[in-house]
Formats: sequence, structure tokens, C-alpha cells
Amino acid sequence: MAQGRLKRGHSQKLFERAQRALVGGVNSPVRAFQAVGGFPMFMERGKGAVLWDADGNSYVDFCLSWGPLILGHAHPRVLQKAVEALRKGSSFGTCHEREVLLAEEIARSIPSMQQVRLVSSGTEAAMGALRLARGYTRRSKILKFIGGYHGSVDSLLVQAGSGAMTLGRSDSAGVPEQWAQGTLSAPYNDAEAVHRIFKERGDQIAAVIVEPVAANMGVVVPQKGFLETLRQITQEYGALLIFDEVVTGFRFCAGGVQSLFGIQPDLTCLGKIVGGGFPLAAFGGRREIMGHLAPEGPVYQAGTLSGNPVAAAAGLETLRLLKTQKSYGRLSSLTESLCRELGRIAESCEVPVRINRTASMWTLFFAEDPVTDYSSAQRSDVQRYAAFFRKMLEEGIYLPPSQFEACFLSVRHGTREIEKTLEAARFAFSSLRRAPTRRREEIKPVGV
Repeated sequence: MAQGRLKRGHSQKLFERAQRALVGGVNSPVRAFQAVGGFPMFMERGKGAVLWDADGNSYVDFCLSWGPLILGHAHPRVLQKAVEALRKGSSFGTCHEREVLLAEEIARSIPSMQQVRLVSSGTEAAMGALRLARGYTRRSKILKFIGGYHGSVDSLLVQAGSGAMTLGRSDSAGVPEQWAQGTLSAPYNDAEAVHRIFKERGDQIAAVIVEPVAANMGVVVPQKGFLETLRQITQEYGALLIFDEVVTGFRFCAGGVQSLFGIQPDLTCLGKIVGGGFPLAAFGGRREIMGHLAPEGPVYQAGTLSGNPVAAAAGLETLRLLKTQKSYGRLSSLTESLCRELGRIAESCEVPVRINRTASMWTLFFAEDPVTDYSSAQRSDVQRYAAFFRKMLEEGIYLPPSQFEACFLSVRHGTREIEKTLEAARFAFSSLRRAPTRRREEIKPVGV
């Protein structure tokens, strides 16, 4: 089926220029294509489910800016609201009505978020939530899960997923050892390990922070009873439970993963979709906890662009459209169908894969055994994923440039995009069947 070699001349020249002006030629490490080979994509525009690069090549996009664009690229209503807001001013540095409306919409959708603080990134949301948890409980330690990524917060770059996992680094330089010592780690989906840690150090733990559905070691779903254990044990020991729903918030339904499992965390972090494709995030929780934030309480947090009026307008319109369009069922069904067919094609080509899916997010692991945590994700054949990624890219399908990231669908993905993707997959899997592969070399967990 091969459509021929991609035109990449202009993109290559841009990358050469970028390397002189930007560190590594990129502004975020996972964009560097180190895990899949070649040089980064330079995109020029997007519309619906399609991206066009600087050389005019088009791609069905399953990355969607790493998740925010559930309505697709350049949704006309979202753009209209953003432009209307921009015409009135790009930033005020003051209070304004749209930030109030957005906070009210979030609180209506996610009942556990009785009060909200708007910020500019998921990293900032996680950082603020953790500082608040420490200030509220007057304890110093945080429990996270191996392979869980909560932004580039110093104390959380310990056994992290996402870009740190992709690059195979054990930790980040520049993080003082004493800061890292404030972070405890347990395997995701291992309730017994959580019990052991709390038995030993429960009176020191301020909070447990978790992606309720992991998305930064690839998609990994919680096993039965795991999240319920976290809720029970944090309440027993007086620690807070923080759900990092930066990826999953408004991806599955309006109420987030917590509404599907019927679990109310003490604090929730949101990002990506809540900003409608603009730099905006939030954290929030029970009123009594949020009341410890400045200016009401002693825990300081601030940001010049927090609640930016343009971003707030885009985010508010995105949430309103998701509520009125009622697209979640179709998105989930379409994603299930796509993953089922990809599995069948891989099986027919005798290529072992495991596809983890929940709602409209999924990861295709080149692995023979189930992927349930960081350790099992690491057993994936990353060389084979890199080869698959490059073949799909040649056929006009843009997947995340890392085995350990999530793919997403938007409401603009339809039958045509799915058929094109499956046709490309037949070609890609067929080529892998003939190609020799190597097992992934052992990568030490981050922090070891």
C-alpha cells in the first residue's frame, strides 16, 4: 500500500535551525523522536482529525496534542470563543467573569471539586495540590506509583513515566537528594505494597497521588479494588487522596474517572481538555482543604497567567460542547472497534501485541504478556514499536513517538480515518512479520 517516501526537506531544514536555537531542537524531550528514530515533526496546521506538516504531508492524528483536543483540531466554536476573548485583551492580570464561569462548570461536573484554583499547566496543578496536601496535613511525604508521571515537579521525578521513561533515564539531574527522599514509590496496581508502606510510615504521608487510569507508561487500567484500597487507607491514616486526572479529566465522561468508579478523592488535578487546547489547568477539592490556600490560608500559590481569559473562554466552550454533543458513547465504541481490528491484523501477521484501552484512549504494546504496571510495560519491544511507528508515519498515520504514551480519538475521527488507519496497519504489521526484532534492553526504573 505504501504511499511513497514522505517529503521532509523543509522539516529537516527547520530542525537544523531549531537545534541551533533550542536545546535538542525541541521544547519538550518526548518530541525529539529519540525513541523512534529520525527527526521531529514540524506541524503547520490541523483541522478535525488531520494534521499537515511543514512539507504539506497530511496525517490522521492519534496524538491530539497529547490528549487535549477531544473536539479535534481547530473546532470552529472553540476558535470563535477564543478569538472573541482575544479581541477584548489577551491577559488582564485581574479577576474576570470567564474564570468564574469555568470554575463553576468544573465544580458542577466533578462534585469532589467544591472549590477550584486555575493554573497554567498540569505540572503546576500537581505541584500546587501537593504543596496544599503537605500544608493541610502538616506531613512531609508523598506516595506515588512507579511509572506514574505528574509533570516535571522536582520531588516527583522519581521513578517517573512519560518522557523520563522514554529516554531511559534513572532520574533527573538537578533534583537534590533530600527532595527526592520526600517521595515514596509503590508499584501501580499493587495494593499490598501500599498497605506495607502505610504500616511503616503512614503517619508521615501527606498524600497519595495517582493517575486513576495510568497514561504515562502507556495506558494501564486499575485492577479491581485498587483505587478503593487507596481511598480506604488514606482515610484510615489521615492522608489525602489526589487523583491526577490531567489526562483523564473529561476524556471518559464529564465527571472524570472518579465518577465511573464512584470514588471521591480529596483533591483532583485537571489539565489538557479543560483548557480546550490552550495552556490552562486546575486543581481543586473539598472546601475545607482548599481554604488553606492563599489568600484564605497559609499555603502560597500564585501565577500571573492563571485563569487567562482566552484560555478560560476556550476551555469553557469545550466543556459546554462536550456536555451538549453527548459524544462519549460513540467515542468509546469507535475506539473499541479500532483496537479490536488492530489486534486481529496483528494476530494475522503473527506479531504479538497487547492493546490496553479504556474509553477513547489506548496503547498498543509490542508485548506477549498483559501490561498491568511499569515493570510489565518495560518488557515491551520498543524497537518493534519504533519500526511500526515509522511505517505508520509513512502511510499518513501519526502516533505518539514513544511506546509509553497514550493514543487518543476525537469526535472528528470517523469511518474514513479508521479505515485509513487499518489499511496502514496491515502494511505496517506485515512488514514487521518479516523483520527481525530485538528484545528491549533493561531500563532501570527512574530514581534507582
